[in-house]
Amino acid sequence: MAERLILGQILAFDRDPFAGDPAGAARHETRGAVLVEGGTIRAVGPARALRAAHPGAVVEDMGDRLISPGFIDAHVHYAQTGIVASWGRRLIDWLQTYTFPEELGFADEGRAAGTAALYLDLALANGITSMATYGTVHATSVEAFFAAAARRGLRAWAGKTCMDRNAPAGLTDSADAAYAESKRLIAAWHGRGRLGYAITPRFAPTSTPAQLAALGTLWAEHPDCLVQSHLSEQTEELAWVARLFPAARDYLDAYEAAGLVGPGAVFGHAIHLTPRERARLAETGAAVAHCPTSNLFIGSGLCDVAGLAALGIPVGLGTDTGGGSSFSMLRTMAAAYEVGQLRGRALHPAELWWLATAGAARSLGAETRIGRLAPGIEADLVALDLASTPAIAQRAARAGDIWEALFPTIMMGDDRAIAAVWIAGERRR
Repeated sequence: MAERLILGQILAFDRDPFAGDPAGAARHETRGAVLVEGGTIRAVGPARALRAAHPGAVVEDMGDRLISPGFIDAHVHYAQTGIVASWGRRLIDWLQTYTFPEELGFADEGRAAGTAALYLDLALANGITSMATYGTVHATSVEAFFAAAARRGLRAWAGKTCMDRNAPAGLTDSADAAYAESKRLIAAWHGRGRLGYAITPRFAPTSTPAQLAALGTLWAEHPDCLVQSHLSEQTEELAWVARLFPAARDYLDAYEAAGLVGPGAVFGHAIHLTPRERARLAETGAAVAHCPTSNLFIGSGLCDVAGLAALGIPVGLGTDTGGGSSFSMLRTMAAAYEVGQLRGRALHPAELWWLATAGAARSLGAETRIGRLAPGIEADLVALDLASTPAIAQRAARAGDIWEALFPTIMMGDDRAIAAVWIAGERRR
């Protein structure tokens, strides 16, 4: 395939900004370029040097727009697209009032396919180029999502949501069915193109110990799959888990006893953790998906992102649509900043950007494939207009450095800031 040079401002991370001096974690080129060939980034650097070295490359000049890795959503429920921004419930009431009634409809292939297409179009419009999503209990929901993602050439993960108690009859399976259907879906879809399977118990209260154990056995058989579930989202949930798993030392132990904790396990929320849980997440290499718009919208609490990162726990950012209130990763970064302020530790713009790109890739075990501007990384890219509205433009014009220029887009930006999107090097927007 022909070489392509995408020109613009370039922001390329050399290391994790949570490791110290966030402002120095990335290199900024005011006139830079990304060389793309065969769906992969081949070089990143000053535009003049790369144009001289590759005179035959096709040039896409994005002016002063910022070229970034595409955003990566580490935790989303695509089947909840239709109930986003529903009013007035906390977690358990949210499930009963909105989530379960909505998900019952996904036995219908047409409903699942239509929602998958709508969700992915919304994600791409917001610069989200990869995601890990929950399906519903229906295999059709996973097949519809994977088919839609494959048509768009996306790197994405999905899994059948497994529940064998505390849910409506139309949304429950059994330990054996969860194992068998998930195994069939793995055989059909995992590793097909850029798709990966995520073994998906919804959360401990909706799975018996037998079902969790069956899914632990499945993961042991397919260790290159992800595991995704929820952990310590709301205080009422903690009390429920304690009643349902009386032998467990804490919430995480309900998963750990089933063999569902380790590298490749991604737990959404992780707000109300005990010291033991924090230590075990760090020791085992399990990851956390921080979902701040959801945590604020349904009143869950304030995740200690900086504290988790300081322990070496991989943390990525998730919209948690539809418990989350926005499809925008920019809005999600803004909420992460606000949560940090309320906890007394404001996150630097570099840390916020990392959580939505390289940090999310790391949490999904995909840091060698996506999430950075570096040779060998897949060319899923976005170009951002850092003056997309008059309010943002007037503030960015006063900036003294790239971080001050970027921060107004983080706090006030939306899909209008997404000027272009490339999937595996191909322009899609």
